[in-house]
Amino acid sequence: MTTPTTTTPGPTTVDALRVTRRRRNARALAVTGVLAVAVAALFVLTMMVGSFRLSAGEVIASALHLTDNPSVDFVVRELRLPTAASALTVGCALGASGTIFQQLLRNPLASPDFVGISAGAGLAAAGGIVLLDLGGLVLSAFALGGAVVAALLMYVLAWRDGVTGYRFILIGIGVAAFFTGLTGYLLTRAQLSEARQAMRWLTGSVGQASNSELQLLAGGLLVLLPVAVLLQRQLRAIELGDDTARALGARVELGRAGLLATAVILVALAVAVAGPIAFVALVAGPIANRLLGPATGGVVAAALTGAALLLSADLVAAHLMPTPLPTGVVTGAVGAPYLLWLLATTNRQGAGG
Repeated sequence: MTTPTTTTPGPTTVDALRVTRRRRNARALAVTGVLAVAVAALFVLTMMVGSFRLSAGEVIASALHLTDNPSVDFVVRELRLPTAASALTVGCALGASGTIFQQLLRNPLASPDFVGISAGAGLAAAGGIVLLDLGGLVLSAFALGGAVVAALLMYVLAWRDGVTGYRFILIGIGVAAFFTGLTGYLLTRAQLSEARQAMRWLTGSVGQASNSELQLLAGGLLVLLPVAVLLQRQLRAIELGDDTARALGARVELGRAGLLATAVILVALAVAVAGPIAFVALVAGPIANRLLGPATGGVVAAALTGAALLLSADLVAAHLMPTPLPTGVVTGAVGAPYLLWLLATTNRQGAGG
């Protein structure tokens, strides 16, 4: 008769899942912290460089009203802080909205640049400039309205007992082409000065917003980023597919509509402040996902990545070129090769439709 031997049970599946979750959360927290530090450093650096160079201490002291130096305060608060704040807030809005679109539609090409949201905001704003000579908050309201109309139009056209990613993207590309054509027609009918103003706005530049527009975008970010984080659990469920999400108890269409509304308002506010800056929304999410690894899909990390990209692009456009350029020129030059690579690799993997 053999005596049974006792063996120590190994870790259960639940314990393994808990360990994996802790590691994923720790990595997400670490990556988000590093990105926040990098964005803060770029934010200060943007205000340090220029024809009148300043130290980091001078910039921080002036921005926080810790010292009283009229010459430094004028350079920092009046000249450089609005541009840096614009790049920071616009980059955060574009990064967050881009990753929401990509996760919601389950396609790396699902960016506001390509699915008509930016084109709708651009058409409305160009019409306001050319036809009504608008500016300031009224122009921002026009851009917001154009983005909302474009999103509603695409949602209605894409609806077939629900919305699928590829249908929404294909309809969005068609809507974007239509709106871009209308914008071109408006520019051909405009006076030269109006056409120049509209073209500069359509190229995208972070240095053209007023304080009221910046405050509107900052307020929108303070409200909508927490909303996006709260809806992130719903977003992860929808990523698994509509049937699986419903099985998990998610209200798919309501959640999708709420996430789309959040992303549309974010990108509309960003476009209203800086114009339709290309490719930031497209690349911020994938870069953040590479950094996050298993913790992929973080909206806050994508927002910080977008801010870092736009602050860097503004530094290049303003200080490393023979003549200062609109920020959108630099993001377009960097983003276009990435788009070609993405199209090639997506098609090679059989995921390109």
